[in-house]
Amino acid sequence: MTQVFINGATDAANVREHDSLDASIQELIRAAAEARNHAYCPYSNFAVGAAIRTSDGSIYTGCNIENGAYAVSICAERTAAVKALSEGKRQFVACAVVAQQDNGFTTPCGVCRQFLAEFASNGRDIALYAAKPTNLPLRVLCTSVLQLLPNGFSLSSSK
Repeated sequence: MTQVFINGATDAANVREHDSLDASIQELIRAAAEARNHAYCPYSNFAVGAAIRTSDGSIYTGCNIENGAYAVSICAERTAAVKALSEGKRQFVACAVVAQQDNGFTTPCGVCRQFLAEFASNGRDIALYAAKPTNLPLRVLCTSVLQLLPNGFSLSSSK
């Protein structure tokens, strides 16, 4: 089996073929891929799309939006999450991220990992699926927010 590098780590065990995933996961990945088409990334030219499924089954999408004042840029994952939160959704159960990275999969940055962990459904983990917009057969990294952010800050850890 070929090694798969995910942000510097080897993790081939968590990579699955897109067609083997549940239809609801495939739907989430397609929504993230579509959202990527709306990315505004004139500085990095690195388009990212994300889709979040809430506990009621709703899907919210987002893309990265850059700005010349770098600090006010926003990642795709937080864009999708903020859209859900602004609609009153507070429990996230799954997230898909789609971006083209030649050597591995694009997973949420540290800020997005912490942001998403805040809204895990009833303290449970949030499934995370990372895919590329092209590559047939499509391969998907299947992991979770808490696997990517062990020992993250939470309200219960601050008491």
